[in-house]
Amino acid sequence: MGQVSATQTTDITAAPDVVMAALADYTEVRPAILPANYRDYQVLSGGNGDGTVVHWILQATEKRQRDVKATVNVVPDTVTENDENSSMVTTYVVAKSGTGSRVTTTTTWTGAGGIGGFFEKTFAPKGLNKIQAELLGNLKKRLES
Repeated sequence: MGQVSATQTTDITAAPDVVMAALADYTEVRPAILPANYRDYQVLSGGNGDGTVVHWILQATEKRQRDVKATVNVVPDTVTENDENSSMVTTYVVAKSGTGSRVTTTTTWTGAGGIGGFFEKTFAPKGLNKIQAELLGNLKKRLES
């Protein structure tokens, strides 16, 4: 078993505190920026910021899906989603960049072992990178319009 990771970064012409507030808003902003790969999204408790608990089905490929129940942790420059159903952790780190912000999202999890793990480590990050890029692109459009 090895660590599997996917990362995407985008620049947004909005202040870091505005970007953080948007990322931590699981009631209005998050459902509006999620790609179609996220199904059955619902806020289980909270809804904004630290301690929020959310659920969704991540349809990674046509045949592979993950049932996610994430607890959210928010510190000044990072939103972290810890999946209670697996080892998956997603972070959104926001840093000042020029006149705006740079947002980097990274998802990591413990992959399978053996030949299956090899294929997972090789191909899963590519698919997840596309999903992450779409989510960040949607966030950028929302905050820059």
